[in-house]
Amino acid sequence: MLNLLIAGVGGFIGTMLRYLMNNWIYLLMDYPTFPYGVLIINVLGCLLIGFLSGLAETRELFTPEIRIFIFIGILGGFTTFSSFGYDTFGLLRDGQFFYAAVNVCAQVFAGLAAVWGGFVLSRLL
Repeated sequence: MLNLLIAGVGGFIGTMLRYLMNNWIYLLMDYPTFPYGVLIINVLGCLLIGFLSGLAETRELFTPEIRIFIFIGILGGFTTFSSFGYDTFGLLRDGQFFYAAVNVCAQVFAGLAAVWGGFVLSRLL
């Protein structure tokens, strides 16, 4: 139960950071039509999860609770894309190239299809 609370507090923080950063990026770029905010946040989240997981693995820097707070909570709330990038990187690092490719295709195409399906469903209700 404590781990759930730790992840939830981290998720709250990550979500607030995503909201604030996205708004700041759009203000700086004078409200562009391309979603630069989301792209920057996703790439930054991937960079952070890669960097911090590298530190965690090589230096045993974080306790299990801190890992939950940062990786699942803050970065999960900031962007779930970072988890997707980390999982795919893990598959590639382990030589599981087929599963990495399947993961990329499934995440991207299923995600887009789900967005489209949800949009269509919203029009039917």
